[in-house]
Amino acid sequence: MQATPGNDARALGAEAAFREKEWVTMATNTRNKGTGAALAQQLITATKKYLAKVPEITVAGSSLTPDQITNQLQKIVDIHTEATSAKATAKAKVAAEDTSLASLRTFVNAYKTYVKGAFATTPDVLADFGLSTKARTPLTVEAKTAAAAKRAATRAARHTMGSVQKKSVKGNVTGVVVTPTTSVPSVVAAPATSGVPAPGAVNGVAAPATVAAPPPHAA
Repeated sequence: MQATPGNDARALGAEAAFREKEWVTMATNTRNKGTGAALAQQLITATKKYLAKVPEITVAGSSLTPDQITNQLQKIVDIHTEATSAKATAKAKVAAEDTSLASLRTFVNAYKTYVKGAFATTPDVLADFGLSTKARTPLTVEAKTAAAAKRAATRAARHTMGSVQKKSVKGNVTGVVVTPTTSVPSVVAAPATSGVPAPGAVNGVAAPATVAAPPPHAA
């Protein structure tokens, strides 16, 4: 299979997914094995404390001394310790590999670009490098005409307009009747009258004025 940018991306994605799954599995196993190693260490400590003076102990049909039992348990602890150290070293190496490959991939891509440019017209040579190039066939006059017609039809169907066409589009309003407004004459309010009737008024009507009688003539 020839190497292509798409294949490279898929391969890198698959590699990353595999490593992630691998580390999850390792972490789960480490927890389980770590629990077993911790238990083995407790069994060793308790055996030395409570069973050190027992001559023999029967385990799985075999007679063993306390020292033989603790030696077997110690193997579990040692194996787990060595495996944990090896995994830490492997994880560090994988991290270093990822860091180094990041820059090396850039170098490889640049070299591939050079090789494709140098042997663009010789696909057999590119195949020897594990590469391939997609040569673009120039369009014929008929194909260009058909493509232009298709683009124009698409623009018309989507009502697509260019900047010059947009400038020619103006808004228009017809049938609008404008009614002029006239000023309303102001109304002067009459002064308010007092609610208290004038002296001598009856039911609000003023009484007639009283005429004084002339003085009598002297005799």
